[in-house]
Amino acid sequence: MSALEVLAEQLRGEDTPIAAHVVEAPFPAFAEAPEDYALVMEAVREGYLLHYGESRLLSGHDPDLALLAGDYLYALGLDRLAAAGDTQAVAVLSELIARCAQLHAEGRGDEVEVLWVEAAGAIDG
Repeated sequence: MSALEVLAEQLRGEDTPIAAHVVEAPFPAFAEAPEDYALVMEAVREGYLLHYGESRLLSGHDPDLALLAGDYLYALGLDRLAAAGDTQAVAVLSELIARCAQLHAEGRGDEVEVLWVEAAGAIDG
């Protein structure tokens, strides 16, 4: 099972408003990452997509739930890294999230993809 499928199963199993919106479908993974980091990257990537793009995991949600679910997934990924003691990776992903928000606010959302690739490479364990 891919990290994104594991994340989908986790979200379906939680007692949250998100659970009812998790889709049953094959999920395109964002990037290859070591096993310990793959779920983190997928959670943070999905959080980003809920804020600025099209979710791979959720359907039938309103914009308010998308924003809250995106925040939740950002926090889920960062919390896993913090619990593992990888403060460097927390810093990399926190900077990524902030930089993406800045670029979107400036109307430069087309510049974010390269940042995702760089961040994935930087936290490869």
